[in-house]
Amino acid sequence: MFYYSTNPDAMRPEEPEVVETLAPDRQKLRVSIERKGRGGKTATIVKGFVGSDDDLNDLAKQLKSRCGTGGSAKDGEIIIQGELKEKIVTLLQQLGYSNSK
Repeated sequence: MFYYSTNPDAMRPEEPEVVETLAPDRQKLRVSIERKGRGGKTATIVKGFVGSDDDLNDLAKQLKSRCGTGGSAKDGEIIIQGELKEKIVTLLQQLGYSNSK
């Protein structure tokens, strides 16, 4: 959108900030298990992803399909249903995320 004003102090609309996704070998992902606030169900959480929401959603989709379970991706973390820490760490390392623990 373009705005025109004769006022030299008029504010221009801000451009949306583009987040650059780091290469997989530069990411430091941490995998943990959580049970709190989930109605007694266990979830595996992947934290530390640096990049765009689209890339986060793509990684979450790959992990969910390879684990054969559901989950979600929001606020820079991936939530996978179930206790799958070892499997997810192995999958992340296969995808090139060598700093995953």
